[in-house]
Amino acid sequence: MIYYDVTKMGAARHKSGLMRVSSRLRGALGDAPNPVIWKNGHFVGENGTPVAWRPGDWLVTVELFSGAERPGFREFVAARPSRLGAVFADAIPLKFPHITWPQSVQRHPDYMKILAGFDRVWAISDFVQEELAGFWAWQGVVPRARLGRIELGADFDDSPRARTPPAFSGRPSLLCVGIIEPRKNQTFLLEVADALWRDGVDFDLHIVGRVNPHFGEPIVRRIKAVAKREPRLRLHLGAGDAKLRELYTSARAVVFPTIAEGCGLPVIEALWRGVPCVCSDLPVLRELTAAGGCVSAKVNDAADWCAQLAPLLAGKARAENLAREAVSRPLPTWAEAGAQLRAELTG
Repeated sequence: MIYYDVTKMGAARHKSGLMRVSSRLRGALGDAPNPVIWKNGHFVGENGTPVAWRPGDWLVTVELFSGAERPGFREFVAARPSRLGAVFADAIPLKFPHITWPQSVQRHPDYMKILAGFDRVWAISDFVQEELAGFWAWQGVVPRARLGRIELGADFDDSPRARTPPAFSGRPSLLCVGIIEPRKNQTFLLEVADALWRDGVDFDLHIVGRVNPHFGEPIVRRIKAVAKREPRLRLHLGAGDAKLRELYTSARAVVFPTIAEGCGLPVIEALWRGVPCVCSDLPVLRELTAAGGCVSAKVNDAADWCAQLAPLLAGKARAENLAREAVSRPLPTWAEAGAQLRAELTG
């Protein structure tokens, strides 16, 4: 039997990246997983009845937790009433505590230590796999867990993959999709856009995302201030699926100026639609960009970002070449992720 931890994700109202991963992976497992919730020191099923674990069962979790947040959970892991598997997203709260929600910063070291007691841990990129192994070694933790990698799916909304490059026409536009917070670096993107507009490059910039409640409001105010004097800048805080599809359809490229990622799902999700990407040159993103359809720009280097974006916006040839690469390169799917996980759980 496979049990799937939905303690937080099942009740969440917003769609963070981690919550989307949890939802899509659960769906990719089909009818196999039984949802369970950690409550009052043990896991219960949908009817509130405590789970009667058997040694051959699996508990799979994509959730974040700590001993303080889940009293008794550390003891549950140590007792190991079933086999335990977890998907590990990133170590960002440890590396960027000054721009991460304080509760996440407080939770993450304990969370990463608890994972060492699991049977299997699947990292969402080679980069974060190395980070987790390095953290365990740094902490002197001898892990029980066997560490591996799982590729997340590019097919984020069940839409069919684009098989022909988009027809670029009219004034070009750039699209930035992601939570509005310092890590996603929208403020830097405004500086780049301003420099290009001053140089006479004519394009629209669309910024889409929910607002980080702890760090996002100053960035929103900055975007709105620029938008008052620059009508080519548009902010979409409540964009639904239909609006997002429209923006992808009209985009010359998706821009991803992030300073830290665990995987970079927006990159492969844009490529799924055949839209080229311009991304920060991070090691983790190179895992996604090397196969084509993407351009890398130096992190926080406005001059390099302008140099990479200007040819895409000034004419269609560069974007069309990248779009052809995007529609022809291999991309992972959630069905494949689910099949991998099922095979490893039942093998």
